[in-house]
Amino acid sequence: MVNVRTKFTLALTLALAAVPALYAQTYPSTSDPRSGLKVGRLDAGVAASGMRLVSFTPKAAEFDSTRGLTFVNSDLAFRGNYVYQGNFSGFSIWDVSNPAKPVIAAVYPCVTSQGDPSIYGNLLFISAEGGGNRNDCAKGGVQDLKDGMQGVRIFDVSNPRNPRLVKNVQTCKGSHTHTVVPSPADKGVVYIYVSGSGGARPDSVVTGSGEAARTFYSPITGCKSGTDPADETNSMYRLDVIKVPLANPAQAEVVTGARIFTGMTPAPRGAGRGARGGGGRGGAAAGDTAGGRAGRGGRGAGGAGAGAAGAAVAGAAAPPPQYGPRNCHDVTSYPAMNLLAGACGSYGLLVDISNPERPVRLDAASDTNFSLWHTATFSNDGSKVVFTDEWGGGTGPMCQATSMIEAGGNTILTIGPDKKLKKHAYFKLPAAQTAQENCVSHNGSLVPVPGRDLMVQGWYQGGVNVFDFTDPDRPFEVAFFDRGPIDAPPPPPPPPTPVDTVGGRGAGLIVDGRIGGGGRGGGRGGGGGSTTGGSWGAYWYNGYIYSSELARGLDILELTPSDKLSANEIAAAKLVRWEEFNPQAQPKIVWPAAFPVVRSYLDQLVRNNGLAAARTTAIANALNAAERQTGAARATALTTLARQVHGDMAGSRDSARVHAMATAIEALAAASR
Repeated sequence: MVNVRTKFTLALTLALAAVPALYAQTYPSTSDPRSGLKVGRLDAGVAASGMRLVSFTPKAAEFDSTRGLTFVNSDLAFRGNYVYQGNFSGFSIWDVSNPAKPVIAAVYPCVTSQGDPSIYGNLLFISAEGGGNRNDCAKGGVQDLKDGMQGVRIFDVSNPRNPRLVKNVQTCKGSHTHTVVPSPADKGVVYIYVSGSGGARPDSVVTGSGEAARTFYSPITGCKSGTDPADETNSMYRLDVIKVPLANPAQAEVVTGARIFTGMTPAPRGAGRGARGGGGRGGAAAGDTAGGRAGRGGRGAGGAGAGAAGAAVAGAAAPPPQYGPRNCHDVTSYPAMNLLAGACGSYGLLVDISNPERPVRLDAASDTNFSLWHTATFSNDGSKVVFTDEWGGGTGPMCQATSMIEAGGNTILTIGPDKKLKKHAYFKLPAAQTAQENCVSHNGSLVPVPGRDLMVQGWYQGGVNVFDFTDPDRPFEVAFFDRGPIDAPPPPPPPPTPVDTVGGRGAGLIVDGRIGGGGRGGGRGGGGGSTTGGSWGAYWYNGYIYSSELARGLDILELTPSDKLSANEIAAAKLVRWEEFNPQAQPKIVWPAAFPVVRSYLDQLVRNNGLAAARTTAIANALNAAERQTGAARATALTTLARQVHGDMAGSRDSARVHAMATAIEALAAASR
């Protein structure tokens, strides 16, 4: 989420509506059961398909407010039976030993602006960004520069019921988000890639003048602003990289900057779209720059566009050099593949992190339909990556019936053997939402179903859904859960009343009690001060889907069988267990040898007509017979079956899946001996 509430105007709406002239567009359905749900904060109407609500638990009392963004919940991290939920004013730790009845283990008030969490062992990392954050976590703002905290806070949570602040690691641009990257060479070290959207922090600030002058000194020095990405001393065009010695986290410090933006140029923009903003306060952090400040995302020409326009004036000086992004909104590491996907405002990047202190950009993709490349998720085999587009910054109603599917959703890219990106289809929430519901694609993770690429995702007030991107050209929805809007539509304005005006100049109008008034404007979609709520992110963890609800609390959901997802596939997914999970530090999924894994492939072949019905029936019967046996007899039966299934590949419409099933049968045979 960007940390500025976007104020939409009629002009912006018309400008974005002009984009479709360049693209073949589609729009969400208004006949979906998610459309027209009852309004309410804690008693809203609900629509669900393919998943059920296991439990909903309201926010802790300390954060139970809907005042602006001050107390909204943010992201999640997981370890053991605990869920760590960030909040703009601190974090909560939930004990989910019983998912049907989560219990608050600890609430830690701490002003952080966004508070994105990650967990590694007994260390909890919390992003802090914004001028009002203090080293001591207290409220009241920063009175002395040295007391300010912008960077990553490190907590010891060896006792989850009593978190202890260990270190505030100051960074040059603060930390909007961050990502854990374990050292491949030293198990005692992790790196934190920091995405900060602020400007370079000054060494000192002088207030007043003469005898009243006072100098305030920053807790961090050496930060340098600049416009040249190739300047190694420039703090702007880099991700700060923190090195954390796990045995002594108090010694954590910034050791380098990930300079993955050098040589990039501004991304092309679609007609009617202004310069891209970068998920941050001034909009320029991840946006393209032209020797100066970029325009805010979707807000009209600025930055590079303004420079080019100036050069067209006769006799004008040459425009400043034009560069690409200077920051990422979020990055996702995939340590098992030595890859990182950077969602960097105007570009999606693919980066080699074999050496975390010297990352190398492999490729970059842009898209004129995208306003803000926001987050990314890899497929388990590393052959695809899904990027999200946070059109409207997370506070706008970008899933209305008039909101095009190609903007504010996901794009699916494949990663070739040469590590180059290729764009494929878009996917967006297919159900139209109201003008009172902030809605756009946001954070998610894989659902570990063997043989398929499934992703669960939060859409703010669009709810939670699961979609299949196994075929990158034909993604489709599998399951969903959604609530009605938090806020009702505003009442219609009173009709204007004609009145006589002074001076004989004819009739005027009284609107909202003012002569000649035109109303006070509707803000987002005409709704005025609508509450920002919904699912910040939805993640699969050890058999359940956990969703961080911005305004309401914590949802725990469970998938249910349907024609798009079988009971065997769900059972196979539940076999995958993690001790720890950070959604932006993606783990490699490995399935144990088990009958549900084999049957998942079989169900998929039946669903897709990938193998003749006679053969799928015979294979199912053979599996049932083998399961009734034990030890060597079971192993022998499975080995025979695996050999037969390998032979089915030649006559199959889906030989790759048949091969995967045969391999899974072989693994099960080996485990049965």
